[in-house]
Amino acid sequence: MTTEQAGLNTGVPVRGTQSLVGTLSRCWAQPSATGLEVLWRWVFGVPALGLIWTQGRSILAAHTDGTLDVARLGLDRKLMADPVGAAAADPLGVSAKVGEAVGILLPDVLHVAMWLVPLLVVVWVVVSSVGRTLVVRRIDGSLHTRIGTVMVLQAVRMVALLGMFGLWFGCLHWVVKVAVTEPIAAGQEPNLVLYFAMMIVATLGLFTGWAAVSWALAVAPLVAMRRNVGVARSLAAGFRLGELRGKLVEVNLVLGIVKIGLIVLAMVFSATPLPFETVTSAEFLQGWWIGVTLLYFVGSDFFHVVRLRAYLELWRVFEG
Repeated sequence: MTTEQAGLNTGVPVRGTQSLVGTLSRCWAQPSATGLEVLWRWVFGVPALGLIWTQGRSILAAHTDGTLDVARLGLDRKLMADPVGAAAADPLGVSAKVGEAVGILLPDVLHVAMWLVPLLVVVWVVVSSVGRTLVVRRIDGSLHTRIGTVMVLQAVRMVALLGMFGLWFGCLHWVVKVAVTEPIAAGQEPNLVLYFAMMIVATLGLFTGWAAVSWALAVAPLVAMRRNVGVARSLAAGFRLGELRGKLVEVNLVLGIVKIGLIVLAMVFSATPLPFETVTSAEFLQGWWIGVTLLYFVGSDFFHVVRLRAYLELWRVFEG
């Protein structure tokens, strides 16, 4: 008997995260589900990153006479070697240089993005639908296979996510106006402390807000596979889960905080070798950072599987 079932049998209110440690243990004991999650994400991610890298190199080469030397864009080598130190010493000068370089590259970047972004979104919807179906059926083989329905639901979630990114960029634009543009226009120094503080608060706030409201879109594909229903009924059921809704929101928020913790850990581990950079090579630092990035992605994928299993186990208890 699980902790949730015991709670229901005794009349004690069941918390969504009450047996999350047990869920973590069960996910750890079934590495094949995490392996499938990592596999389908990297099947999409590796070619996508390769395509983005190729297009980025071609754009940079076109504006540097094939040398890929950013100094030709006005970004001197001293700035590229120590961007943090250069920005701290002369923030306005560095901002102007970066702005000019971006202005040179931006038209070509937008031209490529017009076809590249829709292509990647479509491929993501297809690959993620197939991959997520394999992972969920690996966790619970009794679920129905509804690839077409899941594709449509994934597309709806992707549109909502792109809208959230648009809102984030809008917030950052407003932050720049308040902390940088308006003080400069008034003949004052830009308030960089306020800029970074507001940027961090806006980013964390939107991240937490997305975790609080996106659960219904994340649950809809599971509704379709569990109840064997279509798109409309899955979305409607995703927003009307009764008592179960609060438990799923709780799980989503907790795992969202865990994801923030993973990002912080990745940043800490990335900075670990910096005090020893005088006795380490650039190749070692590059390899270290690649390794930390890969570990972060694997950890993030593991907690995606944990969230799916937690959803399904809660569902099994409340509907059983």
